[in-house]
Amino acid sequence: MPSSSIGTNGARDGTGASPAGPLDHPRPQFARSRWIDLTGPWGFAHDDADAGSDAGWHDRTEPFDRTITVPFPPESRASGIGDPGFHPVVWYRRTFRLAVGDRAGRVILHFGAVDYRARVWVNGQHVADHEGGHTPFQADISAALLAGERDQVIVVRAEDDPFDLTQPRGKQDWQADCHAIWYKRTTGIWQPVWLETVAPTHLTEVLWTPDTVAVRFGIRVRLNRTPERPLRLRLRLTLAGEAVADETYAVTGKETERLVGLDRGAAVMDRTAYFWTPEHPNLFDAELTLLDGDEVVDTVRSYAGLRSVGVADRWFQLNDRPYYLRLALEQGYWPESHLTAPDEAAMRREIELTKALGFNGIRIHQKVEDPRFLSLCDRLGLIVWGEMASAYVYSDEGLGRYTREWLDIVRRDASHPCIVAWVPYNESWGVPNVGTDETQRAAVQALYYLIKALDPTRPVISNDGWETPVGDLFGVHDYTFDPEVLTARYGTAEAIANTLDQIQPSARRILLRDIARGDTPVMVTEFGGISYAPATDEKWYGYGTARTPEEYLDHFAALVRALLASPAIAGFCYTQLTDTEQETNGLLTEDREPKFDPEVIRAILNAPPIAIPAAVLAADREKTRADTGEGDGVSIPGDAVMG
Repeated sequence: MPSSSIGTNGARDGTGASPAGPLDHPRPQFARSRWIDLTGPWGFAHDDADAGSDAGWHDRTEPFDRTITVPFPPESRASGIGDPGFHPVVWYRRTFRLAVGDRAGRVILHFGAVDYRARVWVNGQHVADHEGGHTPFQADISAALLAGERDQVIVVRAEDDPFDLTQPRGKQDWQADCHAIWYKRTTGIWQPVWLETVAPTHLTEVLWTPDTVAVRFGIRVRLNRTPERPLRLRLRLTLAGEAVADETYAVTGKETERLVGLDRGAAVMDRTAYFWTPEHPNLFDAELTLLDGDEVVDTVRSYAGLRSVGVADRWFQLNDRPYYLRLALEQGYWPESHLTAPDEAAMRREIELTKALGFNGIRIHQKVEDPRFLSLCDRLGLIVWGEMASAYVYSDEGLGRYTREWLDIVRRDASHPCIVAWVPYNESWGVPNVGTDETQRAAVQALYYLIKALDPTRPVISNDGWETPVGDLFGVHDYTFDPEVLTARYGTAEAIANTLDQIQPSARRILLRDIARGDTPVMVTEFGGISYAPATDEKWYGYGTARTPEEYLDHFAALVRALLASPAIAGFCYTQLTDTEQETNGLLTEDREPKFDPEVIRAILNAPPIAIPAAVLAADREKTRADTGEGDGVSIPGDAVMG
């Protein structure tokens, strides 16, 4: 196995991401210029008998007999293993070298995600344990390193029980072959692995909180430890290359919080010119430099988007304006690589196609996306609903696992402007008796409030689809194939109230008892699902099947128009963006090729909704003029307001 080296020749030297260029770090919102990429070939072994731990595989000197391409899961063809069978324990082995000059600081080993449990050794020394298949972890491996420029050995044991339905698994199937709406499994390492060399005291986290009213950011910066003596933090913010903030703060503790005002200047009188929207995804590039006197201790590149999200008057609001959500359900599976995207170019192409089809956002379904994907959504302008992989059986242990992982997800992703909502539960998966069991209902409510405590800036949809006990927005899943039924259920405010209380489109109550709707927005967050697979054998019945492209487009248009014609629906999420395994109900094939002319789909989706009347938009324009003091000089494109 070839070694990797970090140093003058082995480090990756990043120059920052831009809308036109590639990302250059596994964590684009917390990126150092020098790092070593550990993706690529690793030694690999299945351990079906779970004998490796007792046999001392963590300290073996000989390599494993197979080679896997990380970060692709061993079930996938892209990994070079391509074995989709049941293998609950797998092992990885990789060597690397460090230049002598990189030994003065601390060496941090990062894992983007390992499904589901991971134990890590370096040179035979245990350095990390982690549980949670969708969240990152890291280890300071400095004490385990061998002296000199010698091969250093990383060994990883990953355990992923394919039959444990209390374990968060999302759409990963527990049967041998994919069935119904479940897909192939992803075991072990499935996001990037990398190394960084840092100072003994260094930055570990930055959290951005935008304030669109005051035109500023709240920033919270964390260090790995309390500094031995006061340090300074210099923050520089730029927008399109122009400096808007340059401030220096004293750092005396492990955590520092500040408010950062933005220099609007004479050329930027309208604060909305700074705002992030899908139509204008403005981002402020940031450089954070930790200083000890005049000595640079650590430097991290980040970015932030100035935007607000919320709900009011039965609408979703972006930057305090009504914004109609046109979302696509994104499963995030790839035919050759499962949960792992083939590369950043594939991520970018999917986002660009989503926008070309006319969607302004996606609901990531039963998956926590790679931070690189989210950063591309930030930069290209695509709204995201953040979701989590569900379990399917309720237990106290499972609740603890699920809660810990969810809170880690919120901490990881809270600074992404593209994420506008959190969806902790979907269709009562993991809490199957929430409608009748007070314990499960309390679990859903508790997680809702925990997420709100960590992140009060975003709406939380506690249980999307049905059986909602609490929430900032009510999502309904309705796969009727008849557009007239959609009109009957959602065509008026009175019809929607009746649907929420009585109709139960999926034979479940939409709202649990004692839930007052008030002005809470309602969206149809799954609908459509029309199946059409050109030139292939039909493998999926869909929620309705079209035999020709013309039949598909006619039916798609009728379903979408039925919702756009509702005066009281705040938006929708169409099922789905891509074909996935046996589900051939995507607007794109599984290889992300359009099945239909994107302009035709876009024209259907972008017809104006009547839920946001022209009078409301006019009043919104007047409010913006009053807020900015710009009079008739302020221009607010109607499409941007309406989404």
